[in-house]
Amino acid sequence: MACTAVGAFVLGTLSAGFHLRGVQDRQWLNAAAAKSLDLVVTDDDDSELDTLEVSLDGSPVAMTRQDGELHLRPAALADGEHRLSVRGAGLLPFARTTVTRTFTVATAAPALHLDKVAAGRPHSPVTVHGTTKNAARVEVNGRPAPVAADGTFSAAVADPPPVIKVVATDRAGNTTTDAVHVGRAHPLLRAAHLTAIGWTSDPLRNGILELIQQKKLNAVELDIKDENGEVGYASQVPLAKEIGSVKGYYDARATIDALHKAGAQVVGRIVAFRDPILATASWRNGNHERVVQTPGGGAYNGGNYGRLSFTNFADRTVRDYNQALATEAASLGFDDILYDYVRRPDGPLSTMTFPELGNTTPEQSIADFVAETRTKLGDRGTFLGVSVFGIAATRPKEIAQEIGALAQQADYIAPMVYPSHWGPGEYDVPNPNAQPYDIVHRSLADFARKTAGTQAQVIPWLQDFSLGVHYGPKEVTDQIRAAAENGMQSFLLWNAGARYQGDALSAIR
Repeated sequence: MACTAVGAFVLGTLSAGFHLRGVQDRQWLNAAAAKSLDLVVTDDDDSELDTLEVSLDGSPVAMTRQDGELHLRPAALADGEHRLSVRGAGLLPFARTTVTRTFTVATAAPALHLDKVAAGRPHSPVTVHGTTKNAARVEVNGRPAPVAADGTFSAAVADPPPVIKVVATDRAGNTTTDAVHVGRAHPLLRAAHLTAIGWTSDPLRNGILELIQQKKLNAVELDIKDENGEVGYASQVPLAKEIGSVKGYYDARATIDALHKAGAQVVGRIVAFRDPILATASWRNGNHERVVQTPGGGAYNGGNYGRLSFTNFADRTVRDYNQALATEAASLGFDDILYDYVRRPDGPLSTMTFPELGNTTPEQSIADFVAETRTKLGDRGTFLGVSVFGIAATRPKEIAQEIGALAQQADYIAPMVYPSHWGPGEYDVPNPNAQPYDIVHRSLADFARKTAGTQAQVIPWLQDFSLGVHYGPKEVTDQIRAAAENGMQSFLLWNAGARYQGDALSAIR
């Protein structure tokens, strides 16, 4: 039987004068194609149209005559193979010709599973392995990857970006897109925290720079957006400018360049969902959905943080705002983006509501937010870390930080295991604040267990301040030793006043 391509259709000769168009034999149709399917029969002599017998999947169907053609627009077709038959009912042999079209409807996207990928160092070659079901082809990082009969595939990527995109496409054109994050070992990180305003202070800035010069530290953790919601540099993110959060305390590019020249990494801290500037502006302007609320619809009072202190992590605008700051900071040259307050407020879950959360859990929503950020950071090479409460390892629902889920999305988890923040008896330590080695050692061992099987490192926050118990070099050194004995050579030091004890630090070799 001769076939002639006409536009998007194929004409097939049914008999001397009959033609069928609208579907090719053995064609696969996705949901959109099946929904718009229009099977058309024409005849050189349209008087013969009334003699045709048409069946679909063995059952007679009536076609609609329209402008000298017969049309069949099937109702919703189930997934699977279908058979269209058109038979002439006339007396002449050619009129009794039967022509069939067998086609398949497939509305479900192909399944796609990707194995974890680890790189020895940035940009070293990796191989992506995965499995798919019902896919006709797979592309890894934009290049075809052969699919074996059992659905497995692999593809080498010579110079991998941090996120490798994989697309599986079936015969109907349905696609499933996923991404595999290339596990990268963070270089040794020994950082001290400094606020945006603190960077403008010669004594505070120079004190940290001196420790870097002595090779006792190799990084500065500098605030991008702090607990007050202030953005420390002259951000160009539209919402930041609109709500007045841009303060411009330091020149981001000049600061990063200076620190890089000094041999230091720059970790940019973004306090995500504790944001009184955004919360206040949103509530005032009627955007109440951006704020954590009480069950009665009022603004949630975040305890010690105050009313209008916590934005709603489930709100799209809130998420986009923080992610825009993250991507902007990455483009400015920050080596790391480290989220803080990436959680819900403290307090019973029954006392607060999160508009737009839907059917997901707070823990999953926050993990999804981190995953979104990682995707948006793209191939910039910026590391992504997440600061978490020490209690999150044992009580994830208390603040909506599920360590296992977060470790699937971040390059590193930064647990705040400050001894002064633990209650008596935690991890069977009678007085954690007076026993810094014991509490840090035991709690970090738990974080190591919780992140096992993921590619996330654990880079802890350690206490370099006194709160109830005097902390000198020994107390800080005890924490560093406890971390090291858990295989964690990297750490971040916290002192709100940015005055760090160099005597507690040994030179980096």
